[in-house]
This record gives sequence, structure tokens and C-alpha cells, in this order.
Amino acid sequence: MDIIKFIQKIYGTTEFIPLHEPRFIGNEKQYLNECIDSTFVSSIGKYVDRFEEMVADYTGVKKTIVTVNGTNALHLSLRETEVISGDEVITQPLTFIATINAIYYLGASPVFIDVDKETMGLSPVKLQEWLAENTIIEGEKVLNKHTKRQIKAIVPVHTFGLPCKIDEIIRIANQYHIP
Repeated sequence: MDIIKFIQKIYGTTEFIPLHEPRFIGNEKQYLNECIDSTFVSSIGKYVDRFEEMVADYTGVKKTIVTVNGTNALHLSLRETEVISGDEVITQPLTFIATINAIYYLGASPVFIDVDKETMGLSPVKLQEWLAENTIIEGEKVLNKHTKRQIKAIVPVHTFGLPCKIDEIIRIANQYHIP
């Protein structure tokens, strides 16, 4: 109940807060109708191309690729990070099932680290503590002392749209050579 009260406080209401309520507050409906009218409603079309170009410009990379959903994006990101069967991936327990599914699709195992009360995202303090107590570094590899498995990635989540303390998480990840 504490987490529910915390979320209600953030949103300034005691009413029910739906997790996936679509909001059309700008040109979304117009763009959606234009997309439908163009018959390009899957993985191609001017809006997909435009979105990829805008994200590439924003992030300063040559090319970006739109995926069908978050699960697919996480899966491909973990594959690109060379997560394989038997590896471990650090994440948080307060998440959507897509995070865990993407890890399991590759045969890896999630390692759950507690969330930060302020952001409800992965706690940098708990991450640092867990890594210091439970891992050993062998060259560029970080191994879980207990399972002897390699920790290949950290997947923090910006829970309910609240940004986690990503800069701190990245600093810790870099210290341990974990993407």
C-alpha cells in the first residue's frame, strides 16, 4: 500500500491511476489518421523514417532502428550487448514483464536489485552495495561470486515515466565494466 500512496502523491490524486491509458493531447490523432490513410501502419512509412531520423539526430548516432515494441527493443539491445544463455542481467523488481522476458529470451537470468524510493527506478546505492558484496572482477569480466555466472548488462527502468538516477547507474556500471 505504501507504493500506491507514493504514486498517488506524485500524481496528486487518490483516484485510480491506469498504467496504460492513451493520451491524445496534441497532433497524435491527426498523425495516426494520416498513417492509417497512407496504408503504412506496420514497420515502414514516412512516420517511421521520420522518427528514426529524429532519434538519430537527437542521440548523435548515424542510424536508429524502430522496433515493434519495448520487449523487442530490450531483446535486441541485450543481444547487441552479447548477453547469452547462462549470463546474468541486473535489473529491478518493479518493472513491466517485458524487461524480464527480454532477459529470458536469451537464456539469461535476471538479478533483482532494489529500487530507489525517490524515483522507483534502480537504486544506485543498492546497486553499488550489491556489486561490492557479490561480485569479483576477472579482467574485463564481472562474475557473481555465488553463481559464478558473468554479469553482462544492467537494465534500469524509468518507472511510471520517472527518470531513474541514470548518471549514477552509468558511473557504477562503467566502474565494473558492465554495459
